[in-house]
Amino acid sequence: MTDNAHLLARIDTTRPHTARIWNYWTGGKDNYTVDREAGDQIRALHPGIGDYALADRLFLGRAVHHLAAEVGIRQFLDIGTGLPSADNTHEVAQRAEPGARIVYVDNDPLVLAHARALLTSTPEGRTDYLDADLRDVDTILERAGRTLDLSRPVALMLLGVVIFIEDDEESYGIVHRLMDALPAGSHLVLSHTITSPAMPDVDAAVAFWNEHGTPRLTQRTPQQLTRYFDGLEMLEPGVVSCSQWRPDVTADEVAMFGGVGRKP
Repeated sequence: MTDNAHLLARIDTTRPHTARIWNYWTGGKDNYTVDREAGDQIRALHPGIGDYALADRLFLGRAVHHLAAEVGIRQFLDIGTGLPSADNTHEVAQRAEPGARIVYVDNDPLVLAHARALLTSTPEGRTDYLDADLRDVDTILERAGRTLDLSRPVALMLLGVVIFIEDDEESYGIVHRLMDALPAGSHLVLSHTITSPAMPDVDAAVAFWNEHGTPRLTQRTPQQLTRYFDGLEMLEPGVVSCSQWRPDVTADEVAMFGGVGRKP
């Protein structure tokens, strides 16, 4: 069986999948009817939920640009990459610093099938893609170290991926183990869907997803999100709605929160 055949065999087109729905909401083409139908049903429960995908993507762009252009970070480890879209991490980073190196990590076979779109590095820089699960911390670090110099500062990107780790302590442990392996001057960029009494329709949409889709999602409060940044120096404005992290224009709050922290 060819590599592509192996990948296709791993793709379940009978159930909606978060990465493909995210792709649908952001105007992408890498999704199936089952994903579009589920995406429309979720949007009916919470009409603004598609805005979270866009807010998260714009947060990625602003955070990566800041770290590459203003902080001088030259290495990015992007875990939970998702399907390629406009302004992927390496594109934003290498516009600011052509020599930047980026390692993408995801365990979704559909993302892997499109990984070549994530490997269009500048001649001066380098990109790589690892087929691995967020829980495989040691494997990720060992293989990422073939492209990145882990003795020098790295930006660890965890956008919308920790939500798939149901157990709170396990999720905190994974993030802290990854950051513990990185040197001073490294940064954590993390986003996560929140639960809030002010946004009950978000909870309804997530409940619908967990009944019909895969993988399951775990919401957390903004206060719980701050624990991922324990021991780090938070960049202003702290953990906030992704739409309100150093926005280019004034934006309404969404239930996707994020922050950036520096390892001292």
